[in-house]
Amino acid sequence: MSVENSSVVASNPSAGIVIVGAGLAGWHVIDAIRTKDKDIPITLITADNGDRYHKPMLTMAISQKKSAADLVRATGSDAAEAAQVTLLANTHVINIDPVSQTLQIASSTQSETPTAISYDKMVLAMGAHPIFPKSLPKDLVWHVNHIERFGQLQEKLASGSQHVAIVGAGMVGTEIAEDLLKAGHQVTLIDLNDAPLSQMLPSKATARIAGAVKSQGINFLGGYQITEVIRISDGNNIGKLQVSYEPLDAQNTVSSQSEPLIVDHVIASTGLTVDDKLPAAAGVEFNRRTGIVVDATTLRTNTSSIYAIGDCMSINGVACRYVAPLRAQAATIADDILGHDHDGYEHKPPMIRLKNKAISVMVTGVPQAAGNWQITTETDEELIMNLLDDNNEVSATVTIKAPVILKS
Repeated sequence: MSVENSSVVASNPSAGIVIVGAGLAGWHVIDAIRTKDKDIPITLITADNGDRYHKPMLTMAISQKKSAADLVRATGSDAAEAAQVTLLANTHVINIDPVSQTLQIASSTQSETPTAISYDKMVLAMGAHPIFPKSLPKDLVWHVNHIERFGQLQEKLASGSQHVAIVGAGMVGTEIAEDLLKAGHQVTLIDLNDAPLSQMLPSKATARIAGAVKSQGINFLGGYQITEVIRISDGNNIGKLQVSYEPLDAQNTVSSQSEPLIVDHVIASTGLTVDDKLPAAAGVEFNRRTGIVVDATTLRTNTSSIYAIGDCMSINGVACRYVAPLRAQAATIADDILGHDHDGYEHKPPMIRLKNKAISVMVTGVPQAAGNWQITTETDEELIMNLLDDNNEVSATVTIKAPVILKS
């Protein structure tokens, strides 16, 4: 095996396994295969350098003063050498031909002619990418879905206390808001809904989260829609960003214009989506809302010899965008690729924990804001609610405990 830090190599004569994507999911598949087979050829293709890091740490690292380099557990080249895989770093897959079982790849750093490589089995582990609504221009707005972009933002924030607007109060946005506040920055958290995590949990639960967020000193603007973000080019605030927004009424219609915010940075935390270009080229069944459709037991797609894992895939109509199940998913794919007997993957919704210290939020099952939520415990210190399905069976549980007083 060889490690290629430039991106394009000649066709692999022993096609073996090709993995597209070097995030947690892709590396977990490599680990699982190498546990069972030390010799089968593996080629890993990634648009970045393939470094191994734990993505959930990105929403905690700024207050902990950990740089992007601190979060890297192993460089892509070192990890590839240790696992004896061929790493095609800084490389894009531009087409997949499922009939000939080949991929067309091209370097993102060189202007070489695209190269074809073959595969016996392929695993799509390409993840999902942030959604940028039209009101959030990519050239003015940050995201923290990738370590490289996180590192660039962290460098900008290193010069001292700054005002950061975060658009989207889901789990990631709410976690980043607290992390930046603890790092000494002024934070405004903006969401279409009246409280954080409102797409996941009922209003009685989210009201407690909103209270904890506000009690820290985070400026939470619930029920607002961003209309424009522009760079200020004159006056005392030259170089800063002007964020215009409008309040929504109960029917989600605009009621009036609000005074714009003047901030140093804007972070988008407005959800993820999966690029459909490669699935379409491969003839893989794809759902625009949830991603690549796989068989729930084998994680195979409907296209022969192609699997999917992690953020880019969905099972039974539900996107799989949590880290905890990745090891089990990778083990199933490894066994299936290698022809080993296995019991099949059994998808279990992972326990979800909000990483904020200001309040303890733990969710099990498959939560959704709308539904038959029943209170089992309600005190000043604790709220426990169960979501009942049509058969009055518990399908999700949320436990919220009183906020912890943060030390200054």
